Amino acid sequence: MRVKTILVSQPEPKMENSPYSRLIEKEKVKVDFRPFIHVEGVKAKSVRQQKIDLNNYTAIILTSRNSVDHFFRIAEEMRFKVPDTMKYFCQSEAVAYYLQKYVVYRKRKIYVGQRSFGDLIPMFKKYKDEKFLLPSSDVLKPEIPKVLDEMNLNWKRGIFYKTVISDLSDLRNVYYDVLVFFSPSGIESLLKNFPDFKQNDTRIAVFGNSTVKAATEAGLRIDIKAPTPETPSMSMALQKYISDVNK
Repeated sequence: MRVKTILVSQPEPKMENSPYSRLIEKEKVKVDFRPFIHVEGVKAKSVRQQKIDLNNYTAIILTSRNSVDHFFRIAEEMRFKVPDTMKYFCQSEAVAYYLQKYVVYRKRKIYVGQRSFGDLIPMFKKYKDEKFLLPSSDVLKPEIPKVLDEMNLNWKRGIFYKTVISDLSDLRNVYYDVLVFFSPSGIESLLKNFPDFKQNDTRIAVFGNSTVKAATEAGLRIDIKAPTPETPSMSMALQKYISDVNK
């Protein structure tokens, strides 16, 4: 079965020369982007109900751009002036770079991991006496609290935003050759929006072990997986699969 159409369950990349542009050009396929989930901020009142007073923290743990945006949104709603002495522990360089939207970049207060949350452990050890706040979604990877608890850090999680299933009802009678998922929430959204979904000839592409698990538990047949040693990105995995089946 040749592949002509792909639906990626994420927003369209903002960069002009994205890997998907190259995929479209090389394989002559149609790629659409549609977020299956979106993020909604919770109100300051909800944060207060979690017994969080921003004055009590000396360090903020930031795992995503959303956590950056919603921390500063809540600070503004609470009329809390974030002190210049606040330290920021960012999971990746992308998060640290995005943080510059709100604070002047100073090495002495911004600490950056490589990619996974565990990369921050040496920095947590160095600053173990700080009082840490983790602004997060209602969905949190289990490894994050596990790492923080094992280090006996003084930390608190605050739910500052929620992951919400998007309304996809306009896609009911639209069919794609490949559906691409990056999170268990994306699989959940598919099944909530279309409880009678039948896979038939639709190919399912998944990124990451937790997404593989969610798709398998949902009874879906997985045709394309990433990352692998051969195809570390989803666009590479799609490219390889399509060039094989469209020969």
